[in-house]
Amino acid sequence: MELDLVEISPKADPPVCKITDYSKFLYQQKKKQKEMKAKATKIVVKEIRFGPQTDEHDFQFKLRHAEKFLQEGAKVKAFVFFKGRSILFKEQGEILLLKLATALEEVGAVEQMPKLEGKRMTMFISPKKK
Repeated sequence: MELDLVEISPKADPPVCKITDYSKFLYQQKKKQKEMKAKATKIVVKEIRFGPQTDEHDFQFKLRHAEKFLQEGAKVKAFVFFKGRSILFKEQGEILLLKLATALEEVGAVEQMPKLEGKRMTMFISPKKK
């Protein structure tokens, strides 16, 4: 009959086998994997950049963008970029990011607290589940 003995689940006790066409079995497995990959959610990360001396109006403007990104389901990577001697204002940068986190408490949760890496202080905020 030109059929093959295919092992379906080797970890079961006793192992499960099936008499079928092996090439058809491989095709169906690839099809299932492709379908699972299509259903998987893709995580989008949006970045918002601040300076250590960002003014209140600019902060509010960027806050509205961050809210919009979180409502769309994207993660937000907020960072303060320190240029030259502005690295002296690390505390101001951290205060700015924490202020952003408290303002976005309703729509997002802080995934990673502000952390200084070189000349950047980054913080990740993920959207809350609906």
